[in-house]
Amino acid sequence: MGLSNVSVSPRLNLFSFCQAHHRVNPRSHRRSQRIMDSGRPNMNGTAATSSSFPGVEPSRRVFFGRSVFRKRDYRTLVSDAEPSYSDEEGEFVVRHGGRIALFSSITVAFAVMNRVLYKLALVPMQRYPFFLAQISTFGYVAIYFSILYGRYRAGIVTKEMLSLPKSHFVGIGLLEALGVASGMASAAMLPGPAIPILSQTFLVWQLIFSALILGRKYSINQILGCFLVACGVVMAMARGVDHGQMFAQGDFIWPMLMIASSGFQAVASVIKEFVFVDASKQLKGRSLDIFVVNSFGSGFQALFVLLLLPLLSNLRGIPFAELPSYLKDGAACFLNIEANVSGCEGAPFLPLLYIAVNMGFNISVLSLLKMSSAVVTSLVATLSVPISIYVLTLPLPYLPQSDPLSPFFAAGSAILVLGLLLYNLSRPATEHQNKTD
Repeated sequence: MGLSNVSVSPRLNLFSFCQAHHRVNPRSHRRSQRIMDSGRPNMNGTAATSSSFPGVEPSRRVFFGRSVFRKRDYRTLVSDAEPSYSDEEGEFVVRHGGRIALFSSITVAFAVMNRVLYKLALVPMQRYPFFLAQISTFGYVAIYFSILYGRYRAGIVTKEMLSLPKSHFVGIGLLEALGVASGMASAAMLPGPAIPILSQTFLVWQLIFSALILGRKYSINQILGCFLVACGVVMAMARGVDHGQMFAQGDFIWPMLMIASSGFQAVASVIKEFVFVDASKQLKGRSLDIFVVNSFGSGFQALFVLLLLPLLSNLRGIPFAELPSYLKDGAACFLNIEANVSGCEGAPFLPLLYIAVNMGFNISVLSLLKMSSAVVTSLVATLSVPISIYVLTLPLPYLPQSDPLSPFFAAGSAILVLGLLLYNLSRPATEHQNKTD
């Protein structure tokens, strides 16, 4: 029975009357006992404490040898279907892990499709990947704001949500644009195998900034779980690379810039989590719609990307003076409308399919972040890496047959799953400890 269904008054008065006269009707007592037991958070026979219900002072009474607790003051609790925020710690608390498991599965599925379809979309757009990236960046702004307008007209998004301070969204957009710019600059100078390995520092950055910005506390098991996940990804992607010579092709500054790129994106994800927590307080417990965050975050990101466009185009080997011609040719290949365009077989179906799935992936990631945390979302998305690698080895249209998997793939995938289990099995105890502290 949920906490939101707790009822007091007339039956509590019955308890007091019966205790005073030492005569209790067994049937009435059992019914009243069930009502009082519904307010217990601990179902293993241990007594509830004031730390389990902040602001509630329990009063112990004994009936037929059993202890029941009468609540003198009840807080307004959110229903089981909606998550609640802890005022003391600003942490997002989800009552039912089933919703997280469901959205985690959806996120992993979208993440796998996103990686595979990006590879397929680059078959017709192999000469215009920069055009595809800009279409995604600026196209999402129009789509997200159109959805936001529709939800506002339907009453799902309120004026209070739209009037929230935009400074956090400006920071999110700037950090994501800097992450794109620094990642693109370093990727152009680093050997291919080094990029996914250095990208695993994203988890480390998230742990650090979650502790600094949100005041999160992580146990040794959780930190070890994240470390195992990063190691598992690196091992699963290993294909006989000579790690001793991996960074010999680039200067020391380029690996550091790739690590900084992961840091920018990690801070942006933690700020998004902070926005949901802070908005719940300003909206008096009401949950902030994810399309408010998606729309304004993407809008400011597109603005900063537009300002950095000369730099980004040069990093991709496209002189800024030639950018209009490049974009025109990219649009012709994307739409596949000109007869003299060659090498664009599969367009526009494959690029449009990738854009649709990528949008679904972004929405699922933000929904999971809203109900859990930035670190959990990152761990779930990381699970898609070995699955995507395996799917790409299968016979797929437009793609040549991939090389067989290395012997390290199974071992790395097992380590990754072990890290995920270690982190998630440690969460309940850690959260309970944080609350009691």
